[in-house]
Amino acid sequence: MVSPDSRQRGRAVPQIDRYGIAQRHADAPFSSYACKGAVHRFSDWNIESRSERNSLMRIAPLLLLACTPLTVPCIAAQSNNAALAPLQVPARTLPVPTDVSPELQKIIAAPRRPGWDMLWKTGEEWRAAANAQAAKTRETLPAMRERLHVTVNPATIDGVRVFVVTPDVIPPEHRNKLLIHVHGGCYVLSPGEAGTTEAILMAGLGHFKVISVDYRMPPEAYFPAALDDAMTVYKAVLKTSPPKNTAVFGTSAGGALVLEMMLRAKQLRLPLPGAIAPGTPMSDVTKTGDSFYTNELVDNVLVSRNGFCDAATEVYAHGHDLSDPLLSPVYGDMHGFPPAILTTGTRDLLLSNTVRVHRKLREAGVDAQLEVFEGMSHAQYQFDDRVPETKEAFGEITAFLDRHLGH
Repeated sequence: MVSPDSRQRGRAVPQIDRYGIAQRHADAPFSSYACKGAVHRFSDWNIESRSERNSLMRIAPLLLLACTPLTVPCIAAQSNNAALAPLQVPARTLPVPTDVSPELQKIIAAPRRPGWDMLWKTGEEWRAAANAQAAKTRETLPAMRERLHVTVNPATIDGVRVFVVTPDVIPPEHRNKLLIHVHGGCYVLSPGEAGTTEAILMAGLGHFKVISVDYRMPPEAYFPAALDDAMTVYKAVLKTSPPKNTAVFGTSAGGALVLEMMLRAKQLRLPLPGAIAPGTPMSDVTKTGDSFYTNELVDNVLVSRNGFCDAATEVYAHGHDLSDPLLSPVYGDMHGFPPAILTTGTRDLLLSNTVRVHRKLREAGVDAQLEVFEGMSHAQYQFDDRVPETKEAFGEITAFLDRHLGH
């Protein structure tokens, strides 16, 4: 038996049972036992045999471990009124995940986006950059359309430029369905045909007819021009297509616009579509959210919360309050929203933007599905139609729309 030395002055000392486990003193509450000295200096204890000393040595780490989680709330309680200290993270190296496709591994391993730190301040500067980027994108479109067996035709709907994207084959269950697409690009990039890549993917992989909105951007127009143009197209579509057979989708700024369209439609008391697919939405342009910090310089597309996309959004907002739900829709009322599927990746700077929207939707009672892909940075699920994960992502979106449209 382990007994306290007379010098312990009546202090409770744990008794060791036959299994070498410390037993609580009968008069001591567990929190007191665990956090107020259950583990004493061995030299203060009168150990009657070698076997008892060995037993004590075996359970001492367990006593320390038991004490730790009970002291943490005590420390936290004492710090309630103190400033919350940020976590300091040392420099680290991130290997490319081995459990994704080789095609995606190459995308993950790519260097950071060139020009991610170019912070132009005028609409004219952004349009020049957008036109240069769009010219490169347009070069890739003919082969992409051919691989996915779709045709793209420009049109105008109530004064708004659009592209009608039609797959060669539309299955019977999709022939009365229509999708509206709003492209991404931080509200300033991907003008014209360059903004149709995601629409081509959805039409080709999902076999839906898609209307892609070529909304006005700086310097042609500023907030809320993109939303106004998208709503003009949506209201026109409602005249010919039942809302239950209509879906709205987009990625990045396009994902935010999808959410903004739902908020505006509620304001206007318009019927809402049968489903939405806001991919990695720019749902909070005030730069609030954990992954703005955890994925800083990890995301090889957006790269930084203070990078090009932030600067572009400032130009589009044109002095408007960035916390307005029509720019940061996570702050809007999402009650009554249609079923939604959201897509992001573990390295996405907007992972938190996406997660927060998902939680907001679920709190509002909305049927919402969250898809998170391993290793992906911002919007990389739509970078290349030949990547297996791209087909998987659009397969998930198609299956979700099939479950909800028409009902």
